[in-house]
Amino acid sequence: MAAIPPVCDFGWQAPSFNLPGVDGNTWQLADVRGERGTLVMFICNHCPYVQAILPRLISTAAELQALGLGVVAISSNDVAAYPEDSFEEMQALSARMRFPFAYLYDEDQSVARAWGAVCTPDFFGFNAAGELQYRGRFDASRKEAAPEGTPRDLFEAMRQITSTGQGPREQIASMGCSIKWKEA
Repeated sequence: MAAIPPVCDFGWQAPSFNLPGVDGNTWQLADVRGERGTLVMFICNHCPYVQAILPRLISTAAELQALGLGVVAISSNDVAAYPEDSFEEMQALSARMRFPFAYLYDEDQSVARAWGAVCTPDFFGFNAAGELQYRGRFDASRKEAAPEGTPRDLFEAMRQITSTGQGPREQIASMGCSIKWKEA
């Protein structure tokens, strides 16, 4: 079932995290911050919404890093219910697709809860001061990739943030698979 996150809470300061990465390192928010801002993406391996954009997401992340943005991805799904989202599968996907960003595992789901993550993909774009400026979609893609030439909402918003410190006031929410929460 598709889930849609809330609109951007401009200025929100993200709580830090301390998560293992598929590269064997432990990462904190301060480790991934870029000189001109930071993009934190909640994704997972199995979600068709993520799969539809993944090749373009990887190239977009590299473009954003070249603009001085830090980029990181976090997977928070319940792997007992979705084994394709396991840490080992995350390592395999990251290696196979050559992720240019750290891919982190939120096993206890505390980061997703603290951040209010709703779906995969769910994008949090921050300016250099660490203030939330974007909580919108990648582009018009859904479970299939949007046609060539579709406006690049995430890229354009993050590029604007790197040059002005402010995100666009009009944003279209992301849509994706709901985070797969563990049973209480």
